[in-house]
Amino acid sequence: MEYDVVIVGGGVAGLSAATFTARAELETLVLDAGGSLIRRNAHLENVPGFPSGVNSRQFSDLLVEQAENAGAERRESRVTAVERTDTTRDDGPDGENDANNANNATDANDRRFRVQTTDDDRVTAEYVIAATKNETAYLDGIDGVGLIDRGKAFVDTDERGRTGVDGLYAAGRLAEKPHQAAVCAGHGAEVAVTLLEDDDRPFYHDWVAPDGYFTDRGREVPPGCEEIDDPERRRREADSLKTMRERFSEPHPGDQPTHPSLREE
Repeated sequence: MEYDVVIVGGGVAGLSAATFTARAELETLVLDAGGSLIRRNAHLENVPGFPSGVNSRQFSDLLVEQAENAGAERRESRVTAVERTDTTRDDGPDGENDANNANNATDANDRRFRVQTTDDDRVTAEYVIAATKNETAYLDGIDGVGLIDRGKAFVDTDERGRTGVDGLYAAGRLAEKPHQAAVCAGHGAEVAVTLLEDDDRPFYHDWVAPDGYFTDRGREVPPGCEEIDDPERRRREADSLKTMRERFSEPHPGDQPTHPSLREE
């Protein structure tokens, strides 16, 4: 199957990135091996908007729901390999490829990645975001990926999450971001917006504005933004309140995970 974006890892950074790319109408697949670190927290108290904290499993579930509502697809599967499958253009006078052409003579239509999972599924994508914790073995088959070993493995990126490979990004903890949920969520969003910029998408806003906010000032509604009237605003607020009442009416039913080293054999 073919996607625009495949995200490896279904933790805070990966799901945050998926929400942005899917909302921008890129076909997005999240491959989640499970066991996100955030679910081990006894009580999550470092996320803005929850003054008394929030159950970490509930928060994780809400991130999944938000990404899916934005249009992302999520599968529980472990990725074993990511490979480049580019096709190159004949730019030379005798059909030879111009070795000086950037990114191995590929453009957005040529660049592809093949992603292999333990379920023997193979999917292809134009972009890949690596958002696992410190797992990097699945990137071994790609030339140009810079790895950093500081007792744990990280992927070398620029300040926006770009790796040395065109179309491949790293987000969150894997990109050396601090071990904080708020930071990783923000970085996942930033990496997604960077990807959208690199895809030459129009400037992207994740913003719902009141009716007339732009148009009454003679401005076009920016890409990714929408204006809604008061009845629609009230409808969405009511839906939001209903959702939150349902999700928080009872304690989260999931068991409290712990570190693998503390589990009984």
